[in-house]
Amino acid sequence: MIGVTHETSATPAQVWSILSNGWLYSSWVVGASRIRAVDSNWPQEGSKIHHSVGVWPVLLNDETVSLQSSAGHLELSAHGWPAGTARVKVHVEKSGQGSLLTMDEFAETAPVKWIPTNAQRAATSPRLKECLHRLALLAENGAASS
Repeated sequence: MIGVTHETSATPAQVWSILSNGWLYSSWVVGASRIRAVDSNWPQEGSKIHHSVGVWPVLLNDETVSLQSSAGHLELSAHGWPAGTARVKVHVEKSGQGSLLTMDEFAETAPVKWIPTNAQRAATSPRLKECLHRLALLAENGAASS
């Protein structure tokens, strides 16, 4: 498991409003370049975000599936061909006047699963930190209510 944390002045409710709006997914997830569709019951278990990865004109269509969703916790299976599938867990906890965000990720399938954990951590941690930074900025600035 590769995990990072981030403190934000946004409340857990503000952060959850971003996480529960599937159309904002590509705004905070590094690597997701656009959203093609979001199931109407997102982020309920089994619902999907249909997204693309890459840079135009080389875009690959893929999806992310919600495996578990409850207040302050979102667990996803993120598909990213050709890299494979990753399990992603996002936790939001109250911390003072704001929130502590935690994001964990581990490769579920090859080829990334074959890479040693230390090498995965070195490659993935900066991306996860940027994801949480973007998530915090969106929540702090009211993106979900725009």
